[in-house]
Amino acid sequence: MANLYVKAEPPADLNRNTEWFTYPGVWTTYIFIVFFAWLVVLSVFGCSPGMAWTIVNLSHFAITYHFFHWKKGTPFADDQGMYNGLTWWEQIDNGKQATHNRKFLTVVPVVLYLIASHTTDYQHPMLFLNTLAVLVLVVAKFPNMHKVRIFGINGDQ
Repeated sequence: MANLYVKAEPPADLNRNTEWFTYPGVWTTYIFIVFFAWLVVLSVFGCSPGMAWTIVNLSHFAITYHFFHWKKGTPFADDQGMYNGLTWWEQIDNGKQATHNRKFLTVVPVVLYLIASHTTDYQHPMLFLNTLAVLVLVVAKFPNMHKVRIFGINGDQ
């Protein structure tokens, strides 16, 4: 007789702080949020499209650096402090490197940098700020930087 039951397997990521990123549609939603942020900046500030992309790129840098690479731990108490010394980036995919999620989150700032730099015609102040932002974000995502605290900044006391 055929097997009538489906064997359930636990999800790969049991960390409630990062499991939401494995849901279908999260990448698409992320891209739509960035695009709509550009539309909002473009319409509210009335600036050029390139300047709007630069503002979105720098805002994306500040927000993602703070929440992905600076803040440690989780907002949930049920993990018993297991993740207290880890940033969100170090927690995602259980610390496994070169996953699809990590690659996606590395490509997004690079694409934003290319769009912002190209649409501002590589003008000096915007190019410098965009380059600085993408360098900091991409270097922070390197596998060699996993659990590394440069000069002990943001390290455990």
